[in-house]
Amino acid sequence: MTGDSHTAKAALRKALRTTRGALDPAIKVQWDAHIGAQVLTWWRLRQMDTVGVYWPLAGEPDLRAAYAELALAGVRLALPVVMERDAPLAFTEWQLDEPMLADEMGVAVPATLRFIERPPALLIPCLGFNAENFRLGYGGGYYDRTLALAPRPLTLGIAYSNQEAQFGHGPHDVALDAIVTERSNIR
Repeated sequence: MTGDSHTAKAALRKALRTTRGALDPAIKVQWDAHIGAQVLTWWRLRQMDTVGVYWPLAGEPDLRAAYAELALAGVRLALPVVMERDAPLAFTEWQLDEPMLADEMGVAVPATLRFIERPPALLIPCLGFNAENFRLGYGGGYYDRTLALAPRPLTLGIAYSNQEAQFGHGPHDVALDAIVTERSNIR
C-alpha cells in the first residue's frame, strides 16, 4: 500500500468511526434488531453447526440477542482470539453466560479459552464496506489472513448502511460473501 492510500484509509477509518459513533442509541437498538433478524435468516438457510461471531466493540452492531437465539437452536458459537500480530485469528468456543476477560487488545474473550478449529461460517464486523463486498476493518489484517486459509469459511459482513464507502483493495484483501445492514433483507 502506498503512503497516500495508507493515509487515505486512515482518514476514512476515522470518519467511519465518527459516523458510527454519532448514531442515536435508540435507532442503533432498532437497527441491531433488524440486522440480528437477518443473521438468523442467513443461518436458517445454511444450518451450520458452528458459527464464528464477534463481541461488539466501539459501536459495532450488537448481535448478542441473535447469538442467544442461535445458541438455543443448538449452534456452537465461537469468538475470535488474536494470538499474535500478523497471524490469522484463532477461535475459542463461547457460551453466553460464561465469565469474560479483556485480552491484550481490549477485546472480550472467555475467561477459559477452549480453542476449536476455524468455524465454517463467520460473522465479521465491518468498520466500512464497499459495493464489491470488501471490508474495511481497523487495519490489523487479522480477518484477511484468516480468510486466506483454505478451506475458506462462509462470510457475512455486519455493518450499518451508512458505513458503505468507496475505497480500493489490495492483493491481500479478501471480499466477503455478503454484507448485511439494517436495510438488508436476506432471502
